[in-house]
Amino acid sequence: MDINSLYKEMQPKIYAFFYIKTSNKEAAEDLTQEVFFEAIKGGVKFSGESSIQTWLFAIAKNRLKKYYRSNKYKWNLLKKIPRGQPLQASPEQDLLAKESKFQLLEKIEKLDEEPKEVVILRMYGELSFKEIGSLLGISENVARVTFHRAKLKLQKELEGYYVE
Repeated sequence: MDINSLYKEMQPKIYAFFYIKTSNKEAAEDLTQEVFFEAIKGGVKFSGESSIQTWLFAIAKNRLKKYYRSNKYKWNLLKKIPRGQPLQASPEQDLLAKESKFQLLEKIEKLDEEPKEVVILRMYGELSFKEIGSLLGISENVARVTFHRAKLKLQKELEGYYVE
């Protein structure tokens, strides 16, 4: 796969990962570019032990750690409402869709650290369970079970929210 094809495929996933983590469009854009710059520059060598996607997300995780350290950034998923989404059929439906996303992100924020990471990498990074396991130092099966349990917990909590 050439670099242009790789960039077109991976840039939206890496950007979504950073946007969810930072809730800052400019920071997400900058960090995304840094990941690809570092990959192209060869600052981190691709060993072939994992997929290119996993390798890029490993670079992304390291860039995010540096960002947190340099900015003393505090997590706050409550502010991470996706922007720039196309309008639904009506303003009411658009408002409901945004509220649903807000509620989901609020519930994800309340998860323990490992399930939160697994959910974010799976939903926003679109990584396989094998890739998630490799990034987090857990088995593929643990990643799969952790995601399944977190998903069930989120569904139950969101159903409770809408039943009220």
